[in-house]
Amino acid sequence: MDEKYHIDQVEHPGGDEWGAIGGGISAYNEQHAGDDSSESVCFVLRVLDDTIGAGIIGVTHYGWLCIDLLWVREDLRGRGYGHRLLELAENEGRKRGACGAYLDTFSFQAPDFYRDHGYEVFGELDEFPPGHKRHYMRKKL
Repeated sequence: MDEKYHIDQVEHPGGDEWGAIGGGISAYNEQHAGDDSSESVCFVLRVLDDTIGAGIIGVTHYGWLCIDLLWVREDLRGRGYGHRLLELAENEGRKRGACGAYLDTFSFQAPDFYRDHGYEVFGELDEFPPGHKRHYMRKKL
């Protein structure tokens, strides 16, 4: 390695690291795949005291909807809020021209919930975390 360079371990990457690394890969991707037209998707269920009881966060990019996070507070589960939030995100993806949606979930989280909503597994990692699986799922929109 050239003496003019050194590698540092960064415990908590901040704006500088994310800006340089994320910006670099984004520029590279755009050069090869075009503009990803990335837009955030977020719907939140607010309780009357204005706390957040559930929500979904994702992004549309390259003609797909990526569901990053879907969470429903334990006392609100089983009431259809997760279904409604997923439906809203998928509808927003369709409005933006997404042809499909993808996500990942652990075996102890919600693979059956997503299967019930038309998602299929296209990949798995065994023992991640130990004793469980990580499922990668997709759905045509």
